Amino acid sequence: MKFFSAFICLLILSSTSLNAQEMSIDQLQTLPELGAAQGVSTIGDQIFIYGDREVGMMRRYTLKDSLLYSGEEYQFTLEGKDLINHPTGIAYTKGLPTFIGNSIRLNREGTEWKAVIYAIDWEGFLKTKTLDGNLMAVIEDDACIQGTRPEYVSYQGRMIVATADYGPSRNEVRLYDPEKLQKAKKTSEPGVLLGKFTCSPWVQNLHWIPGEGALVLVQNQIEGRLWRLTFLDLEASMKAGKEVVLKQIDFDNKDELEGFCLLNPSLGIAVSSSKTQNAALIKIP
Repeated sequence: MKFFSAFICLLILSSTSLNAQEMSIDQLQTLPELGAAQGVSTIGDQIFIYGDREVGMMRRYTLKDSLLYSGEEYQFTLEGKDLINHPTGIAYTKGLPTFIGNSIRLNREGTEWKAVIYAIDWEGFLKTKTLDGNLMAVIEDDACIQGTRPEYVSYQGRMIVATADYGPSRNEVRLYDPEKLQKAKKTSEPGVLLGKFTCSPWVQNLHWIPGEGALVLVQNQIEGRLWRLTFLDLEASMKAGKEVVLKQIDFDNKDELEGFCLLNPSLGIAVSSSKTQNAALIKIP
């Protein structure tokens, strides 16, 4: 399976008539034991879906006619304790640090949150299936407004970490230097933040499409409901200081979209926080 080809970008971004009817849900299925699914990432030829069960965790899947659980489960625990309890993004690229986001609820009402980014040894984590011996750094994302969801993107010829807020207003996409980020205690430290731009609300995750410079905001149309994918021109957005939208695709699914990624030129995966029918295969014509 060849991931993220330029042909995907051509299909999605060059069509002037692309809408929800043309990018359609081909199949819904239930992936159990995830808690509320929080995101999906493809790394190499592997599909990883992560959630916030009794502990933050991740499972590996393969794709046949549907998503099949491989039997490999990984837990974001340290010495048996839940560390990354609400995983909100995995930023992986070969040769650079791997980062995982976490949103920590500070009050029962859910109005106050603390955002933390963890640098981990990815290969070690896959081998031992916990964070024991694989936690490299803990960074408070105090430059954020609300939440963190790291994803590697290509910007001005180098790979850097993008993240975004979740909330009703004042939302931003921020770009961080990965090497300085790994060494920092807080993202507000000098040199970590490379730039930022404002974006629309309710962003749950980010997905990068290389080749065309397209960043996908995986979001909801209203708080916690109705799926939306917004394709941005990253370079143009950085220059403008606000999101420059290439395409926006809305779906009428009533639950909360949490993650999305492309698999090949004709297929993507979306995951929601629902207990049933929480994974969708999305057909791209």
